[in-house]
Amino acid sequence: MTKFLLISEDNEKEIAVKESFIGDEVFTCTDETMIFDILKVEEPDIVIVDGDTELLDLKHLCRKIKQFPVVILLVLGKKEHNKDVTHNVNLFIKTPIDKKLLIATVESSLRTRQSLLKMAKSNQELASSLYQLNVLYNTSSQLAGSLDKDKLIKIMIEGIEKSLNYELSCTLIFRTEREPVLIINSLYKISDRLLEALKLRAILSYKSLLSDPPFDIKIGNLKIEKNIKHNIKEYDFSILRYDNLFSPIMLNDEFFGFTEVYREKPFSTEDATVFQTLVRQVTIPLQSASFTQELKATNQKLQKLERLKSEFISIVSHELRTPLTAIKNAMDIILSGKAGDMTENIEKFVNMGKRNAIRLSGIVNDLLDISKIEAGKMDFKFELIHVEPVIESVKNNLSEVAKEKNLTIKYTPSKDDVEVYADSNRLEQVLTNLVSNAIKFTPDAGEIEITSRVVNARELQYDNCFEEDIKKLQGNYLQVCVEDHGIGIERKDLNHVFDKFAQIENSLSRKVGGSGLGLPIARQLMESHNGAIWCDSEINKGSRFYFVIPVANDKSNFSMIHKQLFQKARSNFTTLAVIKIKSTNDTIEKLMRENNLLNKTYMANSLIEKEGMMTTLTILLMEGDKPSAEFLKKKIDSVIEQNKELYGECDIMYSYEIEGEVHEKVQ
Repeated sequence: MTKFLLISEDNEKEIAVKESFIGDEVFTCTDETMIFDILKVEEPDIVIVDGDTELLDLKHLCRKIKQFPVVILLVLGKKEHNKDVTHNVNLFIKTPIDKKLLIATVESSLRTRQSLLKMAKSNQELASSLYQLNVLYNTSSQLAGSLDKDKLIKIMIEGIEKSLNYELSCTLIFRTEREPVLIINSLYKISDRLLEALKLRAILSYKSLLSDPPFDIKIGNLKIEKNIKHNIKEYDFSILRYDNLFSPIMLNDEFFGFTEVYREKPFSTEDATVFQTLVRQVTIPLQSASFTQELKATNQKLQKLERLKSEFISIVSHELRTPLTAIKNAMDIILSGKAGDMTENIEKFVNMGKRNAIRLSGIVNDLLDISKIEAGKMDFKFELIHVEPVIESVKNNLSEVAKEKNLTIKYTPSKDDVEVYADSNRLEQVLTNLVSNAIKFTPDAGEIEITSRVVNARELQYDNCFEEDIKKLQGNYLQVCVEDHGIGIERKDLNHVFDKFAQIENSLSRKVGGSGLGLPIARQLMESHNGAIWCDSEINKGSRFYFVIPVANDKSNFSMIHKQLFQKARSNFTTLAVIKIKSTNDTIEKLMRENNLLNKTYMANSLIEKEGMMTTLTILLMEGDKPSAEFLKKKIDSVIEQNKELYGECDIMYSYEIEGEVHEKVQ
């Protein structure tokens, strides 16, 4: 049925219209207030305006009627109308009214109106779909950026609200296995009895979803979180009659909870699809968040166990040291003859005991070293040194041991005269371990070769299993190689050579024994020197162990270390201080020789630049800040002040940079 509103005071025109549309509904009115009441309440399809009416201002009337979704047909008679009237009219017909023409005109306009309404509806649905797609995209982006369970659920709820515009939502989640939470988001506040009903409904839904629920939820242990937008009115049981959508939040068989929304306006099929998509989107991030949470908890347990293990090893090692020292001293006294004469057999067994006590002492020292390194308590005394004297010292110390197996140790030094920042004692420890291993695993009457040379990081050759340790190196390094011609190591075992407590399985390795800590300690010591250690080998042909230390005063290497430490500081939310000390060459050299001033942490990452008679010492200090830089300045000033005879009157220029801010101080 079509509804007509006729605005006319002419009875003949009213009769003509009603006769033309028998079976349709025709309202006739000439009162402006009544006209707009009919437009609002009855919502007519066609408004027929008599152009000859005198009671109304047609210009004003047609402009206001045009605001409604109707077709305006103006019946033209004797009265003339200007553009202000005709501009707001859709159709025209002349008097006297031709009924056939009127019917044809109305039918045509109704078809056009129907098409326009359908198009408007399609445009509205398209706009709604585009908006929902945009919400889905934005929600997906937000979900991908978080591993916090509460935040993920909040993002999902907000996404559903934006796309569906609901009145009430209820979401059940588990913060922990024993902490169920019902999150209620509501447009208006909810009554107490509605709250109890929602809690009961949530518990029943939970039990119905799982055949064997892992946790028994009760009214008393269900925590409630309410988010109310407006308090101007209150929802009661009637909201449960609204249209609703429900979906469990789960991936495969893993259950995270469920969500349910209520809306007075019915949900469409597209609304249901959007709702299900948003719920599915949150499941994978929730699973990742669960894995991350479990991983963090496991890591915390492992860290605690590692700490306890290190503490245990440290305590046991210290406790073993005291009796071992007493045992060795007692055996030395016996062997010296001070305790009385010995038979040949007694001397043999005492020597055996002494050798094993020394071996056990070495294992205890290894355990102490590895526990110190892991706890970050290993003490270093970095200084500018040549590596040749260290290698010569190790060669001389182990020559007697090598002779017992009729082995020779050969050393070929580097042709380049370079210096490195290193702790000579720790460097000697690494070399001693490598050469000792070479002696252990080389058959009698063999040869062990030690070489050193300067190489660029780009020239280093190594097996792929060591790439992570070596690819970060840049600039020039001093490379030391210890090569033997022993039993060798299979390629598949190279990756485990530097693992703690690891020994490559073969008959000879079982024969020589050992703590399995020497090479892991060497690896840690090289990392502390900003270097690296690796090996290559061939079965029955021998092995080559390499380590590299940055060449002192190599700017490219220093820049690399600077970049790495700065990135580490940013990721740890700490700072990196770049401290510069400039003075005469003689003054800087004296400062570097001062005990407990620059020989420890400071010199590990430093650069010396000489320019004529002046030297600039640049020090990188992790977790450095203004107070630490100022403290170093005061410390240096104090040393100079207390030793006027050595330093005399010297000028020192200080500067420091904290995360890009430069502060200059001149003395």
